[in-house]
Amino acid sequence: MSVQPAVLQSLVGRARRRLASTLWAEPLEHLRSIPFRDAGHGYDVFGYEPLHAAITLSVMERLHRHWFRVRSYGTEHIPRQGPALLVGNHSGTLPFDAMMVWTDVILRCQRLPRTVADYFVPSLPYVSTMYARAGVVGGSVGNLRALLEAGELLLIFPEGVPGISKPFRERYQLRDFRVGHAELAIRYQAPVVPVGIVGAEEQMPQVARLPVRAFGVPYVPVTLTPLPLPVRYHFHYGEPLHLHEGLRPEEADDPEVVRRAAERVRHAVQALVNKGLRQRKGVFR
Repeated sequence: MSVQPAVLQSLVGRARRRLASTLWAEPLEHLRSIPFRDAGHGYDVFGYEPLHAAITLSVMERLHRHWFRVRSYGTEHIPRQGPALLVGNHSGTLPFDAMMVWTDVILRCQRLPRTVADYFVPSLPYVSTMYARAGVVGGSVGNLRALLEAGELLLIFPEGVPGISKPFRERYQLRDFRVGHAELAIRYQAPVVPVGIVGAEEQMPQVARLPVRAFGVPYVPVTLTPLPLPVRYHFHYGEPLHLHEGLRPEEADDPEVVRRAAERVRHAVQALVNKGLRQRKGVFR
């Protein structure tokens, strides 16, 4: 007896949901309170899907709690609703810092940070789909404007690849910030929460780079360790910066206004990083 494709799909979906409610009940509970705009086929227009995100969260939560042992300070500064931007420093060769901030904000603030990926990430096979299911978005202006208009929370690392690829001797010295986050904050009158991340710089020191550029990747890193070291992460969330105060939305078109605003954010992030370095007792503590 043959089974119609629609019936088979329904049975598989039902079994998947039942399995999810058993294995990933706690992560799903965290995500159920977060608005989900189904585009009509189980995902939102950017590919986010709560079940896939719950599976990712179940893995990331273990890293967050037991491997990196994340400590957070100032989570009360993160708006619980409305458009906003989290802007932090980026480091560590591989983006575990972004994964841990994503996890931290979901667990502590019940909000889904829409992590903004660098230009080459959407070209990566499998990885790009996995990221999209967890809420990651490509960094096009159209994507980010649509998310802010919908009242979403963006997670942006304006240093991009230069941040995660800097030499170990230059750790915690921020690279130049791209200015797109400042333009968006001014145009949409959205607060910017600076995030100082301490710990990631020591997790996977680079010893070399291979000039491999498949799928747009700028290089392949060669690291001192095959896996990240169990450093302790410290996240310092600063008071929101209202870059739009005293400005009209159309002033986001002025390059000089935007540049000054981006520098203000960069200085705020660097100050939080410096504070975190002074306060921590050691790389693994």
